[in-house]
Amino acid sequence: MSMLFTPFRAGALSLDHRVVMAPLTRLRSEPGDMPGPLMREYYTQRTSHGGLIVSEATPVAREGCGYAGAPGIYDDAQIAGWRTITDAVHAHGGRIVMQLWHVGRQSHHDLQPGGGAPVAPSGIQAEGYAYTASGPVPFSMPRALEIGEIPAIIEQFRQGAARAKAAGFDGVEIHGANGYLPDQFLQDGTNHRTDEYGGPIENRARFLLEITQAAIDVWGADRVGVRLSPSGTYGGMSDSDPGKTFGYVAERLDRMGIAYLHVVEPRIKGTELIAEADAVAARDLRTVFSGALIAAGGFDGASAEAIIRAGDADAVAFGRYFISNPDLPERLRHTIPLAPYDRATFYGGGAHGYVDYPQSETVA
Repeated sequence: MSMLFTPFRAGALSLDHRVVMAPLTRLRSEPGDMPGPLMREYYTQRTSHGGLIVSEATPVAREGCGYAGAPGIYDDAQIAGWRTITDAVHAHGGRIVMQLWHVGRQSHHDLQPGGGAPVAPSGIQAEGYAYTASGPVPFSMPRALEIGEIPAIIEQFRQGAARAKAAGFDGVEIHGANGYLPDQFLQDGTNHRTDEYGGPIENRARFLLEITQAAIDVWGADRVGVRLSPSGTYGGMSDSDPGKTFGYVAERLDRMGIAYLHVVEPRIKGTELIAEADAVAARDLRTVFSGALIAAGGFDGASAEAIIRAGDADAVAFGRYFISNPDLPERLRHTIPLAPYDRATFYGGGAHGYVDYPQSETVA
């Protein structure tokens, strides 16, 4: 019997199978960063009975936006649109948590209120591109946050968590991965602060742990997850001792009793998982985190089954193949070939490459 299709619990979330839909930035919101009917159709198509969806990354503040077209949760007006999505997912027997996001330095002044500089723990420019209304542009030089500004950002995460609750989500996930603001504080390649949010790992982890606690204050620990990418380099991320850094964070999150830890695995060429001694992966964090662990990154059905059977993860999050296979859990259950995805339609646009991937005739 496939382990992928056995029940498990992630905190308060009781799930029928272990195929999780990963958070996927698609940039299809309506003006005002509002979730609309097209987004509702997209999530409804990908709902499976007893399955878990992690929403696309959702900014908790306008200053936290780095990609035009991403839906927000920084305004009460956005709650109603999200409510139509959570209602649809629940009507089809699924569960959905919102991923709370602040991009920090990975933004551009065209996306910032008043055209200001993006914020970061330190004034170090990210590598890569923001997505503005006129197309991709290099990330702007950020300004270092004053220590007195940090409590307001923590409050934005708390308010985002509260709005997600009002919108009918089943929980929230803190986006602490992929070089965004919590990750920027965490890793010493991007955090050169000398105050209580910089220096030793206990200080660099403070921001992530404080925003996690803010979400816990709204939801309870058993409905809060955290995503980490210990081996990620996107945006120019680096840390002098990732094993120590991420091991400390995982151990602290374990003590907080969060619902799950979501770990982006190291990989090569987008698909091939690697097992280098210096690459921090789910198997390493499993030694210090006793709760539910979700692994993500380049999995297919066979490798997902293998990591669960090995005990290194409890569930596996799939990304790109959930884009092109709205019925992915059933395809994996019945070993139906997976439809290829069209990378050119990943970000922005309309229905094409978003809601027009067909369900398998065999499943139907």
